[in-house]
Amino acid sequence: MVNHQNGVAKPPASAASAYTINLDNFRKRLKGFYTCWSDHKSDLWGFTDAIAIATPPTSEDLRYLKSSALNIWLLGYEFPETIMVFMNKQIHFLCSQKKAKLLETTIKSAREAVGVDLTIHVKAKDNDGTSLMEEIIGSIHTQSKSESPIVGYISKEAPEGKLLETWSEKLANSNLQLTDVTNGFSELFSIKDGTELICIKEAAHLTTSVMKIFVVPKLERVIDEEKKVSHSSLMDDAEKAVLNPARVKVELKAEDVDICYPPIFQSGGQFDLRPNAASNDDDLYYNSTSVIICAIGSRYNSYCSNIARTFLIDATETQRKAYEVLLKAHDAAVGALKPGNIVGAVYQAALSVIQKEAPELLPNLTKSAGTGIGLEFRESGLSLNSKNDRVLKSGMVFNVSLGFQNLQARTKNPKTEKYSLLLADTVIVGKKPPEVLTAGCSKAVKDVAYSFSEEEDEEPLRVRSDLNGTGVLSSKATLRSDKQEMSKEELRRQHQAELARQKNEEIARRLAGSVSAAGEGRGPAKTSSELIAYKNVNDIPFAKQLAIQVDQKNEAVLLPIYGSMVPFHVSTVKSVTSHQDHGTCTIRVIFYVPGTPFNPHDANTLKFQGSIYLKEITFRSKDSRHISEVVQQIKTLRRQVTSRESERAERATLVTQERLQLAGNRMKPIKLQDLWIRPAFVGRGRKLTGSLEAHVNGFRYATSKPDERVDVMFANIKHAFFQPAEKEMITLLHFHLHNHIMVGNKKTKDIQFYVEVMDVVQTLGGGRRSALDPDEIEEEQRERDRKNKINMDFQNFVNKVHDIWAQPQFKGLDLEFDMPLRELGFYGVPHKSSAFIVPTSSCLVELIETPFLVVSLGEVEIVNLERIGFGQKNVDMAIVFKDFKRDVLRIDSIPSSSLDGIKEWLDMTDLKYYESRLNLNWRPILKTITEDPEKFIEDGGWEFLNMDASESDSDNTEESDKGYEPSDIEPESASEDEDSASESLVESDEDDEEEESSEDSEEEKGKTWEELEREASNADRDKGDESDSEEEKRRRKVKVLGKSHIPERSAPKRMLPSKRPKFK
Repeated sequence: MVNHQNGVAKPPASAASAYTINLDNFRKRLKGFYTCWSDHKSDLWGFTDAIAIATPPTSEDLRYLKSSALNIWLLGYEFPETIMVFMNKQIHFLCSQKKAKLLETTIKSAREAVGVDLTIHVKAKDNDGTSLMEEIIGSIHTQSKSESPIVGYISKEAPEGKLLETWSEKLANSNLQLTDVTNGFSELFSIKDGTELICIKEAAHLTTSVMKIFVVPKLERVIDEEKKVSHSSLMDDAEKAVLNPARVKVELKAEDVDICYPPIFQSGGQFDLRPNAASNDDDLYYNSTSVIICAIGSRYNSYCSNIARTFLIDATETQRKAYEVLLKAHDAAVGALKPGNIVGAVYQAALSVIQKEAPELLPNLTKSAGTGIGLEFRESGLSLNSKNDRVLKSGMVFNVSLGFQNLQARTKNPKTEKYSLLLADTVIVGKKPPEVLTAGCSKAVKDVAYSFSEEEDEEPLRVRSDLNGTGVLSSKATLRSDKQEMSKEELRRQHQAELARQKNEEIARRLAGSVSAAGEGRGPAKTSSELIAYKNVNDIPFAKQLAIQVDQKNEAVLLPIYGSMVPFHVSTVKSVTSHQDHGTCTIRVIFYVPGTPFNPHDANTLKFQGSIYLKEITFRSKDSRHISEVVQQIKTLRRQVTSRESERAERATLVTQERLQLAGNRMKPIKLQDLWIRPAFVGRGRKLTGSLEAHVNGFRYATSKPDERVDVMFANIKHAFFQPAEKEMITLLHFHLHNHIMVGNKKTKDIQFYVEVMDVVQTLGGGRRSALDPDEIEEEQRERDRKNKINMDFQNFVNKVHDIWAQPQFKGLDLEFDMPLRELGFYGVPHKSSAFIVPTSSCLVELIETPFLVVSLGEVEIVNLERIGFGQKNVDMAIVFKDFKRDVLRIDSIPSSSLDGIKEWLDMTDLKYYESRLNLNWRPILKTITEDPEKFIEDGGWEFLNMDASESDSDNTEESDKGYEPSDIEPESASEDEDSASESLVESDEDDEEEESSEDSEEEKGKTWEELEREASNADRDKGDESDSEEEKRRRKVKVLGKSHIPERSAPKRMLPSKRPKFK
């Protein structure tokens, strides 16, 4: 069980150094607090002169306090044992020294936001704080015009600890009137700003993922395999899934998440629909007519979300009807969450549905339809009951929870004669229809109602539900959803349709509120320092004669100008050339000059704007040998400096890595020897193999050269791959990293260590040897033994590294060596050459040819399979990433024979794919989506790619180049000859002659032999008359193609329109 305390956001003991307060949020929210206090002083804040909030010490219990919520809302962290007093002109904090150091940063911001003076009273450890409390109370009396000032406090929070008890006594004995201000804080917290909504959306995404990806499959496995699992063990497993978001493919930091309450699992006739219910130690009951209720709540940055689902096992008609009524009532309650409605209308909407559909269920309905949710799981004053007359406003968030308690079933089994139903979702009130954040986990009847069936003699046998509840299936039953048996292709289509719905909901949530992460932790590149060859004149070397010199040490070129040696840093030299003519040699030096198109102003030129710059200079000399040496020296020095500065600029963008902790004497490092590295070290001399060692927190690769060393930290590894040699010549370990590292002077995110399992040799004789040659057989056996030994050495290394990664300190990294699945592989062209591309459990990779290909499936939005059609030998794949700023990755020339396997793999990995007949130009499409995401969602999201939806029109449609505009895609059946002046989103490639000719033949299906012969002769004449004008050629073409129209003058670059576009 996680160590629960008042709030997630608690600064540690060294808070002053590890944490900072977001001053922008502090100013904005402090101003909002004072505005709310001023506007509602009479009705919500009780005419208070001051508001005193005391936060209790931390507790092991899971609880929600208004004081803790105010700390997190205003300051970003919880401050235990801290007293805050707000007045019209002053704010007082009473806290310890460490908390005071962190709060000091808010003094200036408080004055800027609301014009108040913030005073911090530091309580020493050996002091009870009495004198400081009296000083604060004295300030209240001084600022108030009344003899008995009114002080607001939270009455339901009893004082805990010596400090708060002393404070409570002081307030009671200081001639102050105390009044409860809980309603004021309820109003203050009710409307969430953009930052808060993002936190709630992330929490809801985590909650939905745990329910959908972990809980539902877990329950299905338990029931399918007839296991005995207790409710409490399911609770523990679900809690671990919440606390480790990576398990459910959610990219949130584990330290930022927590549970709202221990997950609830109930079955077997004992149901409690309250949020504070507990999962007992009874086993999960899943016999016929049983009901299972699951509820999960998770928090992100202290903001809550909730979901609850009910699952029906062999449900009776009565149970199914009750659930359908509850589903309609729940949808009606969600639909009533509109700005301007009163809160009570939400419960009334649900009530009306039940009165109409099943009035006999009214006594069993829960007394409310949920509560407000945010920093508190149940926000006071926002209960969705019939008596609440508060007005709904945009930005409010509710946990809409509706259920039937203790319904009667017609069974004699005590574990099924009573059952309950519960549904809950997290919903945002907005200007548009309410946004259901947890809709990703379906609650439709077909998705939550299950039935048992047995298979005997390869024929499915439908087993009836035992209405008495006493019959137990004699053999192992298989859990099946209430769907008829269907073909493999139909199942895949159905799964893809569900993925499309989920994908559109996910992209709507992401485009609406998610904030793009910063570019992998990179900061702005540092500008290079000023170019200084010599600090003063005395440092210039003495020249015996006035001749051009190159100072390698100071990276300067010394030029004789008017009898003096004038130094120029070599970085200012743009080019240097020499020319020899009739015994005289000329050298010309051109310098970089600021302000020209290819040499914009930099920091140095802007600093010396009034200076005069030398553009070029020319010297003549009779010593051609000296001139040649000088030119060579300048070019060499310039190349060295440029290379060094380029490497320095690359390193400036790197993220700082932790230091490698070398294994000591106790822990002998795990080692692989004689490995090559890619990318290779750059340098002269013979390339050397090196060894890879696994140390405490990372790997180190080193050769015998001291400067050839690379450290790879475990924390920087995003994906690790082990690919043994099967049909390849190498066995390899590959690491795809979070952040770039330097290998020599190259910056890379992919690093690979490999061994060649076969020696590439060539027989000197050049002839073929017999397969029965003993020497040939022996050589092949040696190669097999060598390959097996290398593969085994790598496997042992991988197993030992897995043991290291299994240690507690590395579990959060979720590291594991992934092995490519060759049976799912296919050939394609990801870059410039064909390669064998192989899926893994979490990626799509190609690790043999360079540049490497590593695509994280978690970063993929959709996959579009292009050039799909009969007669096509190859198809293309376009991978669209969730980050629309990234270019779409194309894998071209995939054999059509691999298409079914690719579809099956994509479907298995829950990736939504679409099919199109043409190649699409993705840049304008993504640009249009990012510019107007709301229209994209309204028009159906990615469904404009669905070829099946418009298959009847696919032969006669034209694409528009104005980005994604599905409304502009109209069938051409009514007007085949209509021409569009816009460019096409489809990429044209007219190099495929076979494809063109086949499509031409389809166009010309109805022509007679005479027409074809006349057309051929005209084509021959066109080829022969090279001197004919374009207008004459076009006129002749129009005569031949009688159905085609002349392109309009507004679009001279368009080709003649045809019935079907000829695109590759």
